[in-house]
Amino acid sequence: MAPWKLPLIALAIVVPITAGFVLMGPGLGVLVAAVIVLGVVWLAARQTPRGPIGTPAADGRRHVLLTIACAVEEPAAVQLLAEAAGLGGAGEAGDASVLVLSPARIGFLDRWMSDVESSRQEAQRNLVATVAALAKAGIAAEARVGDEDVVQAIEDQLQSFPATEVVLVGDGTGEDDAAAAAELESRLRAEFRRVELSPAGR
Repeated sequence: MAPWKLPLIALAIVVPITAGFVLMGPGLGVLVAAVIVLGVVWLAARQTPRGPIGTPAADGRRHVLLTIACAVEEPAAVQLLAEAAGLGGAGEAGDASVLVLSPARIGFLDRWMSDVESSRQEAQRNLVATVAALAKAGIAAEARVGDEDVVQAIEDQLQSFPATEVVLVGDGTGEDDAAAAAELESRLRAEFRRVELSPAGR
């Protein structure tokens, strides 16, 4: 779950209950609280179990999905990424299909203003810079913008790109969400690796 959702869920639970007690008295306040609790239980019961992600490739080739939280441009960062993805040595990248995925990170204010286009443009700029830097290093890659939720973005792409390896590239600030990395490690059928780039190395 994206971090921004937790405060909204808490507000959605607390505000109606508080308003019920303050405006309608204890009796109706308890009734409102009971209705909300039943609603939460009902929604939880309807949740589909989160199973494995991805389908093994059938062509015998390597398919590497690089998911980036920022532009990877500096030669040192590109080299680190290439080595983590097994694309750094001679001939290693030649037989691999590489896709770079950039989730569109939507800010809190942008979400409330329904301004998602700026986030998609930023993700697109990250992709252009990263793919160009990889090309200079001899690694050809395709590029796609994905869902703001990292796990969902990867799951969506694996429906059409049968990755044998997934590399999650963080920006060194902790904003790539360790929880997402933990979930990917437990659910991905493909091999999973996580790379942290220091801000100075970007």
